[in-house]
Parts: sequence; structure tokens; C-alpha cells
Amino acid sequence: MLEAFKLNGCVALVTGGATGLGRAAALALAEAGADVAVLGRTHDPAETHQAIEALGRRALSFRGDLTTPVFRNLVVDDILRRWGRIDILVNNAGTIARGPAADADEAGWDRVLELNLTTVFRMCQRVGRVMLEQKRGKIINLASLLSFSGGVNVISYAASKGGVAQITKALANEWAKAGVNVNAIAPGYMLTEFTRILYEDPVRSRQINERIPAGHWGQPDDLKGAVVFLASRASDYVHGHILVVDGGWMAR
Repeated sequence: MLEAFKLNGCVALVTGGATGLGRAAALALAEAGADVAVLGRTHDPAETHQAIEALGRRALSFRGDLTTPVFRNLVVDDILRRWGRIDILVNNAGTIARGPAADADEAGWDRVLELNLTTVFRMCQRVGRVMLEQKRGKIINLASLLSFSGGVNVISYAASKGGVAQITKALANEWAKAGVNVNAIAPGYMLTEFTRILYEDPVRSRQINERIPAGHWGQPDDLKGAVVFLASRASDYVHGHILVVDGGWMAR
């Protein structure tokens, strides 16, 4: 059974792979045997690149704006030219805008939806074409607890993550018969730069802890098992699923 979780010989692409959950996902795939290409924009993915190579795997890194079609195509084409295939795609890159919905400006809304939703679909589409030709592939989108609930003061983020869940299901409906698995992970409250504003707020952090049955925030490494499972042959009959990794938050 353990052989089904190994990723030896696989090629993976992880967006937003420089820090946080994306970095953990990239390292998890490498630890399981995959060669990994990582993308970053705000943060340089060079450190993740080096960590992958230190695990004995091949690595590529790219820095640029995923909302730009030219950059997306450049990345995919370069991976195919160098490594010949893409077996795993992890769509992790994302952003957030906080504030009351009544005050949400058009530019902020457009920026969040463009990266969190439109770009996720375009990456699924671009890499999905490769996987459909290969007749095999694993796509893992990063959803959120706000794929299920509305949150507070994060209207564009909630809308985008609800859309990610629906994209995941819709693509699974189309591509499952072709051997391409499309699933998502919905992380709970994880200790990353993305959530720093929450866990450094003593009142909000305490409120969150009190609701988590596990009694503590998650760490990026808590996502590793879910990533490897959904990227491996062990999940070959899992399609269109949103796997919640949240310390029990959604069960409360």
C-alpha cells in the first residue's frame, strides 16, 4: 500500500511555493519523490528551490505574475521543455483584501478575484490540456473554510474561494473519465504570514483556538499528508472532493 503514495518519477508544479502552505506542499511532494517546479511573485522561491534539491530531487523556480498569460505559458512551456511532462499541479497562489463589504473598492475586488479564481482556472486549463494528452494527472486547488462559510470582512476572498470549490467540482465532472483527478484542500487556521493579522490579535486568536477541537492552530506541515495523498495513486478514485484539514473546525 505504501507504494501507492510514492511520487518517484513525477513532475509537480506548485504556485505560491516560496513560503507558507505552498512551500510545505512543494517540500512534501519532493519528500515523496517528485521533481518540483515552484512559482513565486511577492517572495523569491529560491530558498524552496534549494530545499528541494537538498532532498535529492530536481527543482525549477520562477518568479513572476501568474495573472499574466505570457508568464503562465512561459512557465508551463519551460517545464515541458526541460522535464517533458507535468503530473501534478498545486494551485496555491492567492491574496486577500480585508474590510467591510460596504467599503470594498472595485480594484481590490478585481485583484482578489483575478488571482484567486480566474488564474486558478486558467492554470487548471493550461496544465489540464497537458494532462488530458497524457491521460493522467493530479490537480490540487487550495480552497478554504470560506468555501463553505462567508467569513467576516473578507467578501472578495470568500467569493473567490467559493468559486474555487465549484471549479474543482466542475472540472472533476469533465475530466475524471480522462484519468485526471481534480480535488481541493480547504485548510483551517494555519500559522502563516497570511494569517498573522489574526493570530497576533489576542482576542481573535483566543476565539479561534476555542472553536478548534484540536485546541491549536495548524502548521504548514499539517497539510503535507493531504497533498501527497491527493497527488498520488492512492487517490485515483477521488474526484471533485474538498478535503478539509482544519483541526476539526468544520465539525464544531
